[in-house]
Amino acid sequence: MATFSSAHPYSQITAKCFINAPFERLVNDSLLKLFIDNGLQPEIGLEGDCLWNLPHKEFQKIAEIFQKHDLQCTLHAPFFDLVPGGFDTHIVEITREKLGRAFAMLPVFQPVTIVCHLGFEENKHRSKVDKWLTTALKTWQPLLEIADQAGVDVMFENTYEIRPDIHKLLFEKLDAPHLGFCLDTGHLSAFARTSWQPWMDDLAPWLGQLHLHDNDGSNDHHIALGKGIFNFSDFFSFLSVQSLSPVLTLEPHTEEDLWESLDYIQRTSLF
Repeated sequence: MATFSSAHPYSQITAKCFINAPFERLVNDSLLKLFIDNGLQPEIGLEGDCLWNLPHKEFQKIAEIFQKHDLQCTLHAPFFDLVPGGFDTHIVEITREKLGRAFAMLPVFQPVTIVCHLGFEENKHRSKVDKWLTTALKTWQPLLEIADQAGVDVMFENTYEIRPDIHKLLFEKLDAPHLGFCLDTGHLSAFARTSWQPWMDDLAPWLGQLHLHDNDGSNDHHIALGKGIFNFSDFFSFLSVQSLSPVLTLEPHTEEDLWESLDYIQRTSLF
């Protein structure tokens, strides 16, 4: 497996994008060294128990290291087990507390964006959309105000949603200045099992970020770009024609897939 120095041949690409970096791995293994040595800009994931268990100084320490090396970041809010639009008031309360802890990190990391999940699941919530929406709005409105004060854009990512109407409905109701859509290419193939076109038909005006990874359509594998079924060439041609320039994040789950994604981008002149 190749590991490159700060002068690695992909530096012109990595200067234009962010790479997913779970916070607990930045603290506990060699991931921080990989990012610093190669000048990689992180999308710092706040998943797991770190927001409950780690002291504020641990987050400040990591933030200062990246800032010292002039590396910008984005944040990825926690989403596992959370229900921003849920129906159990106690679980919604815990969800709001954890999301609040994530948004309290905006002044610490000074990210370009923070990516969030709606937590909408078709089989659970479609029959009670109005109730789901009322709860979701009460969850997100105060958090958007925090982001607005920090000057950070909040990007809502597609995950298990199978069509774009829920995102569009929420965006229209929130009508906030620092608000956008993060299109996740891998989730389109694995969960929505649709192309990007219907999503862009409805959500192009809000497009602010991309999560880039690939799969074969059977599961959310997070493999390198070009190794799965997503048509990146057509999609980026569309972005160019429409003069859309979203924030770019690569989401490989292995170092090997990171370098293979960067090689694919370089070979195809994707961006």
